[in-house]
Amino acid sequence: MEKRILLVIFVMLSGCGYAQEDRKVWLDYMDKVARPVLSALADGRLRETMPVVLSRIVDNKETRSRVTYLEAWGRLLSGIGPWLNSEGGGREEVGLRRQYREWALKAVDNSVNPLSKDYMVWTGAQPLVDASFFALGLIRCPWLWEHLDTAVKARVVTALRMTRATVPPYNNWVLFSAMIESFFCKYGYDYDPVRIEYAVRQFSEHWYVGDGNFSDGMSYHDDYYNSYVIQPYLSLVVAVAGSRYRSFAEKLDRITKRYAELQERMINADGSYPVTGRSITYRCGAFHHLADMALRGQLPVSLSPGQVRSALTAVIKKTLGAPGTFGAQGWLNIGLHGHQEGLADGYITGGSLYLCAEVFLPMGLGVGDPFWASPGAAWTSVKVWGGMDSVRADHALDIK
Repeated sequence: MEKRILLVIFVMLSGCGYAQEDRKVWLDYMDKVARPVLSALADGRLRETMPVVLSRIVDNKETRSRVTYLEAWGRLLSGIGPWLNSEGGGREEVGLRRQYREWALKAVDNSVNPLSKDYMVWTGAQPLVDASFFALGLIRCPWLWEHLDTAVKARVVTALRMTRATVPPYNNWVLFSAMIESFFCKYGYDYDPVRIEYAVRQFSEHWYVGDGNFSDGMSYHDDYYNSYVIQPYLSLVVAVAGSRYRSFAEKLDRITKRYAELQERMINADGSYPVTGRSITYRCGAFHHLADMALRGQLPVSLSPGQVRSALTAVIKKTLGAPGTFGAQGWLNIGLHGHQEGLADGYITGGSLYLCAEVFLPMGLGVGDPFWASPGAAWTSVKVWGGMDSVRADHALDIK
């Protein structure tokens, strides 16, 4: 009886709410994150209104200042794309999606039109990164691509082709080139299969280190890049590329499910998680992979949709609900739990922070999907630290 009471207290404190309540929380936070960027870009005022915020130890002030706008735009679109592509929801949500679709159509146009004040920088190292997030957003939102007029589509293609001049470093960056080529492949344009083949082969043949984790190039790093980029990108690239990677797709399915289990176990009872590795100021974007697995209906059987939703809700509240997270005009401040500029690596800008939007991927699921329809449930940390004896022992994944 005492254990049950303790578990109930943990659940209440951690925010395992009802499905409709959780979706409203997600919608409100998504709107709070996205509105300043998308509304300004749709109006052609992003450069005018978005503050240029740089790390205290910025590695290239001039370049970082110029590319911060594409960082914010590409990362935001990749996170809210599935929701823009979906239908349904309550009256408020339907109305908000209608407004956001109008903004998104204008925002795409302004970002690729050389005559626009908000025309983005598409050449160089960092633009390759964020052009890939932009391409990912368009892949995740066919509605947006289908509703762009022919001239805008042509300018998008031109902008993305400009990134081919950049040779990616020998690490997770090879996936950025692969994602852009996957966009061309998906929408029927000439694409370079070698860039896709090269990225997939490096990860499939050389960079898997075991137990659901890939190294980031030749070295393993204890950070969240398996979630920020590697596993969500690999999964989509392999899916778009089709049957030629069937054998690796089967292996990747086991790897991504195992890493989803590990991600869920990283989430503490209060929604916090280990502060380890670079780019920690991406906040809840650290769970891009877990959110992506939920969106694609690929969660392992060990994780119920209700417990994943409850765990991610706690993470969203912890990382986006802390005082100081947003500035006076609603723009994100650097930090993980509030305003913490000391956590920023040299390449972090205010635009970089919008990778946090990846946590909202499950908003692309309808309200009747089990992720939203299931009752809230305790996740692993809540169960274990609540004294319950309902969690099985954890074991590594060995792939021969």
